[in-house]
Amino acid sequence: MNFDLLLCGGHVIDPANGIDQTQDLFIRDGKIAGFDDTTRKIAVDKTLDARGLVVCPGLVDLQARLREPGEEHKATLDTELVAAVAGGITTICCPPDTDPVIDTPAMVQMIRQRAEEIGLTQVLPVGALTRSLAGEKLTDMAALRDAGCLALGNAENTIDNTLVMRRAMQYATTFDLTVFLNALDPWLKGNGCVHEGEVSTRLGLPVIPEAAETVALARELALIETTGARGHITQLSCARSVTQLADAKERDLAVTAAVSAHHLHLSEQDIGEFDTRCHVIPPLRSLTDREGLRQGLADGVIEAICSDHQPHGFDAKLAPFSESAPGIAGLETLLSLTLKLVDEDVLKLPKAVAALTANPARILGIDTGQLSIGARADLCVFDPNKQWQVDAEKLLSNGTNTPFDGWSLPGVVRWTLVSGEVVFAHDKK
Repeated sequence: MNFDLLLCGGHVIDPANGIDQTQDLFIRDGKIAGFDDTTRKIAVDKTLDARGLVVCPGLVDLQARLREPGEEHKATLDTELVAAVAGGITTICCPPDTDPVIDTPAMVQMIRQRAEEIGLTQVLPVGALTRSLAGEKLTDMAALRDAGCLALGNAENTIDNTLVMRRAMQYATTFDLTVFLNALDPWLKGNGCVHEGEVSTRLGLPVIPEAAETVALARELALIETTGARGHITQLSCARSVTQLADAKERDLAVTAAVSAHHLHLSEQDIGEFDTRCHVIPPLRSLTDREGLRQGLADGVIEAICSDHQPHGFDAKLAPFSESAPGIAGLETLLSLTLKLVDEDVLKLPKAVAALTANPARILGIDTGQLSIGARADLCVFDPNKQWQVDAEKLLSNGTNTPFDGWSLPGVVRWTLVSGEVVFAHDKK
């Protein structure tokens, strides 16, 4: 029996199937065909030497803005999907706050078709909960589901009316759709841009207090409990939120959560003297909050790590801090920032890989993020021992807005495979 491709002698980590060992991996017809030890002779068309490298499922990013359609001056699917595979990401969820909004089947199909034409990362649009994200009239959720949406959300556009949110959760539950929730109270958020604390006082910047998240989260958890909805909190930023979430899980609520990679490494202290690259929503919070998020991830209260990728043009970060565009370009640093947690003894390597693969796939209810026999061969092969220095100007994303510019990070992606085809290869030279 011939195989199309052999990844030879790699350290295979597949948390979904409990695999954590050195072995060969075989691919045929774009799918995982089998495993073997490194001694048996089997006919293959092509071999990749993965000795000393980690072979894991392709990364699944639960939140990344790709700017198309509507903001092509910032980035396009063409540019950002190239950046995604360079970071080992093979599946991306894009929020519905595009222009036009993803609130019709036509928009879902357009984005999916564009991604398929490019032939790199799989893009899964998150459909809008309400029409035009206005928080008033519900979308045709059945039609969005039939068009390919696995989840619905309202992005950063809060549904102020609690009755509308309750009905949205009930409706989504009818169609077995996960509801993506952004826990941020708009009234407490106001025009804030930084955490309420020492740095905001020193710099005189408008604040987003911790309560903006915890109050909103309390509402969403109460509605999940009363409706039986399956909810996913897209981003946590506060230690108290982790406590709330842990309590909800103890009560068997169907709720999951993610945290952005930058919230696990940065705090309000990194803003320094108005460094706009650190302007993000939700804001970077205290060191105590950062440690609480790390502990929540280690304890399994938080299941997934996302990039929250938001590419901006150079000018967007030149304005005064409060007027600058929030967001970080994070596709190409997602894996390395997660591996840095391993180096810092926050997570073991299999659990870190799970937070980027099996767990987000399970949240979406998709069969990627794992290496079962017959599964699509979406793979990330990386060198965990090699360091690289972030150079914003050399990132493949159209966005160069990263506060990690100049950082030395672990983990270099050697190959990224989609359906068994190598779509990215790192030039070792």
